[in-house]
Amino acid sequence: MGNLLQRLITATVLILAIAWVLFGAPLWVFALVTVVFIGLGLNEFFALVEHKGIHLERWIGLAVGLIIPLSIYINFEPTKGWELFFMVAAFLTLFLLQISRQDSSHAIVGVSTALFGILYVSWCFSFLIKLRFVEGPNLPPGPWLVALLLLVTKGGDVGAYVVGSLWGRHALAARISPSKTWEGAAGGLLFSVAAALALKPVFSGVPWLSLLVLGLLLGVIGQVGDLSESVIKRDCQVKDSGRLLPGMGGILDVLDSLLFTAPICYFFVRKFLVGA
Repeated sequence: MGNLLQRLITATVLILAIAWVLFGAPLWVFALVTVVFIGLGLNEFFALVEHKGIHLERWIGLAVGLIIPLSIYINFEPTKGWELFFMVAAFLTLFLLQISRQDSSHAIVGVSTALFGILYVSWCFSFLIKLRFVEGPNLPPGPWLVALLLLVTKGGDVGAYVVGSLWGRHALAARISPSKTWEGAAGGLLFSVAAALALKPVFSGVPWLSLLVLGLLLGVIGQVGDLSESVIKRDCQVKDSGRLLPGMGGILDVLDSLLFTAPICYFFVRKFLVGA
């Protein structure tokens, strides 16, 4: 019960803070909070990797990981996909450092892991900023698009936790995460769809079918994201990515399901809803 109370208190504080950031604060505050979350999540990822015994240049990874969302926010994009340039720059810098070191054993593992962290945490979560800037004749303002992503994805997390805790009997992936069940997965998917459909009054210009498909898509992808982080933690032999959030673990434990749904939501909205 103590852990559940901590989780509820932390979740309440996060929900209120995020609601203010989305609908009450200036745009630069939203960008700043996104960058901070990326920095904290990326730092936790690098700490997990180092706990496993892999050496990497953490400061380069963090620098590039923070530059990517900042470049998106200030619209620094001479060409499409400009943020990928920073990954190439990081790739070259990491190899230059490996060349200058006396011991270059495990160089491939260190460089590859650093680049994976940048792509996994920074690039994927930066799509929240891209989503915030999306405009369309039948779409509400950008903050509501981000709210849709958060409500559908995290609603699925809540549904999976509640239904799995009450009725979970059959393990979903016992080797990776023993507490996750098929019943919880089904509950999470239902909650995601319900959250998407509940936003129909706000997304009045978007067809019901599009919201249903988006709810299903984000519901499934969100659970894949959750399991993916569980694979990483299992490999690094840790339970949580950190202890920053009481009852929830680390920042990466909160972001995990969003890391895959953010780009998927952005591409879906751009492809199917902007001109809906």
